[in-house]
Amino acid sequence: MRKYTESREELIEKNLIDNYSRYYRLAFSYVKNESDAMDIVQEAAYKAIYKSATLKNPEYAGTWICRIVINEAYNVLRKKQKEDCSMEEFNQTFEDHYEDLDLQHAIAQLKEEEQTIIYLRYYEDLQLDEIAEVTQEKLSTVKSRLYRAMNKLKIALAE
Repeated sequence: MRKYTESREELIEKNLIDNYSRYYRLAFSYVKNESDAMDIVQEAAYKAIYKSATLKNPEYAGTWICRIVINEAYNVLRKKQKEDCSMEEFNQTFEDHYEDLDLQHAIAQLKEEEQTIIYLRYYEDLQLDEIAEVTQEKLSTVKSRLYRAMNKLKIALAE
């Protein structure tokens, strides 16, 4: 049984190494802060390796790790809110890799679950079924949220 766990650990470690920049971008898209994003990825990596035995399907290791990164990002955001940081500090960015500020602002106006789907689909290039796995939602829910978010973005960018 231990050998089975070790192979999952190795799979997760390889996935973390191969996709580090993807997980960093995902974390950064939530916290908009370089050091927080790195901390999130580090904590998510630790948790993924530590909990590797709980991975049910090795085929979905990447989406499983994405879910851990998203959960860690939410934890950091909640912690920041509890510390009563000002909104200016909270939204401060050090190095923004997205060129279209209007689009970035429009995405920021969406609900959290819509933002997540937009980031995973268009910035991380995940398929809808992978997004459903990461967000732990039904595929039909993901499709309707993506459609609704795209319509909201279209309206916001037309103004």
